[in-house]
Amino acid sequence: MPRRLKILHVVFSLDPGGMENGLVNVARRLPTDEFEVHVCCLERAGVFAERLPDPANVVVLHKPPGFSLRATQGLARHAARIGADLLHPHNLGPLTYAVLASGFGLWKPVVQGEHGVFQGEQASPARLRQRQRLYRCCRKVHTVSESLRGYLLEHGFPAEKITAIINGVDTERFQPASKAAVRVQLGLPAAGQFIGIVGRFDPNKKHLLLIEAFNEIATRLPAARLVIVGDRGAEQEKIHAAVQTSPVRERIYLAGFQADPAPWYQALDLLAAPSIFEGLSNAVLEAMACGVPCLAHTACGNAEVITSGSDGFLAALDSTQVLAEELDRILADQTVLTATASRARSRVVKDFSLDAMVNNYARLYREVAGTTTA
Repeated sequence: MPRRLKILHVVFSLDPGGMENGLVNVARRLPTDEFEVHVCCLERAGVFAERLPDPANVVVLHKPPGFSLRATQGLARHAARIGADLLHPHNLGPLTYAVLASGFGLWKPVVQGEHGVFQGEQASPARLRQRQRLYRCCRKVHTVSESLRGYLLEHGFPAEKITAIINGVDTERFQPASKAAVRVQLGLPAAGQFIGIVGRFDPNKKHLLLIEAFNEIATRLPAARLVIVGDRGAEQEKIHAAVQTSPVRERIYLAGFQADPAPWYQALDLLAAPSIFEGLSNAVLEAMACGVPCLAHTACGNAEVITSGSDGFLAALDSTQVLAEELDRILADQTVLTATASRARSRVVKDFSLDAMVNNYARLYREVAGTTTA
């Protein structure tokens, strides 16, 4: 029997997030007779570590703030100790450590994962040059959507190394249910029009924009409710404060982090996804799989999933006014909303299966493990 390929993911942590969720989903579905999954968390473990097939395969280096030579050495030693066949870092910080620990890709092959467009300093010329240099040490770079691959090519990154592996969703775990029954189960009112947002409390997710827009429409739509599922992040205090000072705070529900978000999606009539920095949103896929249409920003990979007006809604959600107008328009016609919900589920079942995503990662790992540095 051939030896299993040992995949070593490199991340800052396994705290809840879209990238971390995708990593766990792939790890749980890769054929166990062919692959053995390990994770090196540079800073801390995070609650998603317990969802891995073998949580004992997680090592934490407790890296302090700033660059750490000790963390680089720790990653190199761990990769050697487990006999890793390849390193799979995610986003720029972990890539830096993986490249150094792998001897610039000569000692161990590196597959880089990019999960969203570059934000703030990440888009600076210095950081783009850093990525260019680091990509030379990678066998492959994968994105989570075709639009994100196109974004990298527009920034001058090498087309021959960059491939897209489209995010997928578990349509058995995420499926429609009776909204009224689920709401009662969750302690929510059974009736009403529920808008939701799911994600970490980071500025790019635009929670504050959604709360402002909800405040604006709430007087016109007395049945509207807002559910916020998530925790942590740089804007946690601001988001909690915005909810507490909202004139309709009794109609806003802070659900916190949910290890099983499926019921919270099932309770919704509409998911709002105003973020402009996603590669391809897991929350959008999960909501659609639950038969919940999404209002998403046009700037992300959402256009690869949503056909606006058919199985969801796309708009340039750059201001409170635009977001409020879109919410008003969509929630005004329940018949259209219900028909859109049915098509949303059909779309992800047909084109965004979790099995297809896992098979593509398996193929990439086989390819890289059997090639030499380009």
